[in-house]
Amino acid sequence: MALAQPEPGGVLAGQIDPRTGTGAGAPAPDGTRAVPLRGTLATTACMETLQVGYLHAVAAAAGCSLSQPFPDSGVDWHVSHGAPEHVVDDEVTVKVQLKATYQVPPRPPGPTFAFTLDNEHLVKLARTPVAVHKILVVMLVPRERDQWLAAGHDRLDLRHCCYWTNLAGHPVTGRRRTTVRIPTARIFDDRALCEIMTRVGSGGTP
Repeated sequence: MALAQPEPGGVLAGQIDPRTGTGAGAPAPDGTRAVPLRGTLATTACMETLQVGYLHAVAAAAGCSLSQPFPDSGVDWHVSHGAPEHVVDDEVTVKVQLKATYQVPPRPPGPTFAFTLDNEHLVKLARTPVAVHKILVVMLVPRERDQWLAAGHDRLDLRHCCYWTNLAGHPVTGRRRTTVRIPTARIFDDRALCEIMTRVGSGGTP
């Protein structure tokens, strides 16, 4: 059976961008790029995928392995870091809960920004003592998907940023949801992840 072949730019012939008169994704007459034909997946689902990509990039640069609990135990990812310098074991693991929001602007002013969690999630993250430490990683993203990333010959930029915090011992204060404060100084990147794993590997907390 013959299949219709996509035109350059990723759409079938005949699908025209009404603003430019060109196929969606194809260059406009003035040389600018036309609006691409994006899929219909819900924005929240796309945000989940984006933050997983961010986590994978950070883990790769930090030399960490990733795994997902199956069945889901209420925490998204297990991140493991192996190094002979660790005291408690040659490989240590931290559980990571991912969240994302477009309601907080980039470069939030002040030492913290507010983020609201369901109490059920907070109880899991706040439990102490634990055998395996947990951290919350919150990604701030632009509202519009066409601003999420930019690719060039020498780099791939993801916007905006992930921040992390350890909520061990945090009290539940709301009836169904509780607002926590995320430190803006705790940017989640490969160096931050290595430092977290170094502290855990010496018997400390994230």
